[in-house]
Amino acid sequence: MDWFAPVRAYCERTDADFWAEPVNALSNAGFLIAAAAAARRAARTAPPDRAGLVLSGLIAVVGIGSFLFHTLAVTWSMLADVFPIALFIYAYFALALRRYLQLPAAAVVAVTAGFAAFGFLLTPVLGDITGLDVSAATNGSVDYVPALLALFGIAAATMSRPEARIAGTGWRLAGIGCLFLVSLAARTVDQAACTSLPTGTHALWHILNAAVLYALVATAIRHRETAG
Repeated sequence: MDWFAPVRAYCERTDADFWAEPVNALSNAGFLIAAAAAARRAARTAPPDRAGLVLSGLIAVVGIGSFLFHTLAVTWSMLADVFPIALFIYAYFALALRRYLQLPAAAVVAVTAGFAAFGFLLTPVLGDITGLDVSAATNGSVDYVPALLALFGIAAATMSRPEARIAGTGWRLAGIGCLFLVSLAARTVDQAACTSLPTGTHALWHILNAAVLYALVATAIRHRETAG
């Protein structure tokens, strides 16, 4: 693998310069703001919500990794963008199984491992079924479909639990899922929007996704405080 091979993945980038994606790069500030707000909320609970603090730190790392990718735009910086997002997804999925659905630790590990396997296999399986380059057709957004399905699935499962109904957790997760769907649409249409919008729509994905990540952490903290 050539770690320094240039990557041109988004509408705004027209050359290999460091500041070729200023809107995409600067919009990552949304993740840092979301991380700070989530950490402040997690720290104010009694005792502080350690899971919330860890997830808040991951949101900050997501923002930093994404900034590196949208400025350096090489293979290693792309991985610095992708890995923190995946880590947040799996960490939050595990927390949701434990905190919202109260699954035992062994079941959390097993289900999370199965979810990760589903995520890795979805794109190649869809490619085999359709005969298409599904990743290219969706501008890479297909990789986030498992997270979207998991969010709505856990929302539905949580709605059936009495303590979650008190906290309104299931409906909150469903609402966040709808926001994530809009965010994912902005990511998907980025290249198609180039002709009419030179900066593309990827920055909107950053801003909306920062709101999604904050809302997820805030929901986890609220559930802990309200549902016990």
